[in-house]
Amino acid sequence: MLKTQGYDEAPSSFQQREEITPGGHHLIIKQVNETESKNGKPMIVVLFDFAQNDTQAGVFMTEFKNDDRNDKKWPHRGTSYIMTQDWQDSSKTSRNFKSFCTCFEKSNGCVIKWVEDPNTWAAQFKNKKIGGCFGIIHDVYQGKEITKTELRWFCEDAKVESAQVPNERLLTESQKMELKADPNTPREKPQMGPDTDFVNVPADIDEELPFR
Repeated sequence: MLKTQGYDEAPSSFQQREEITPGGHHLIIKQVNETESKNGKPMIVVLFDFAQNDTQAGVFMTEFKNDDRNDKKWPHRGTSYIMTQDWQDSSKTSRNFKSFCTCFEKSNGCVIKWVEDPNTWAAQFKNKKIGGCFGIIHDVYQGKEITKTELRWFCEDAKVESAQVPNERLLTESQKMELKADPNTPREKPQMGPDTDFVNVPADIDEELPFR
């Protein structure tokens, strides 16, 4: 085909992203937002970046600034969704929410203030430090197996240097079946389980995530 009109002037949605090194990283919390999942379950959304004392400082801020879309949002790789309730028993706190809070308190030598106003509660996390362990995970995208490096869990900032690289997370049985399935066959969305109360979710989630 011939070059389409305005091709040379058109912006590209492709961005060359810096690869994340597996292992421990010093992080800075950019924003915490108290919200709900699509199923109406309470959750928090944590936006983070690599801190200035980290080997990959400011990676996600650079990606954010280079995103020229009108509806740009904080990079998916720097966003974590944490369910606050236990997925089986809503009367209990989820293990991963308690872990995030504990790592935050130990990293900053503080105690979280529990207040009713969500904005006041969230403000105490902004620009504070925390650690994170990143590892390789296997996933399925457009019918093919891919690998990517993502945050696996938060940790205490002081323990970043000694953090071990997490074991690779291999495909689940349902993902293996997805690879073998007919690409034209509709697939059900996976349900929340014991290993998914602290996850990064696809960037097209319906939740609105403004960057402040």
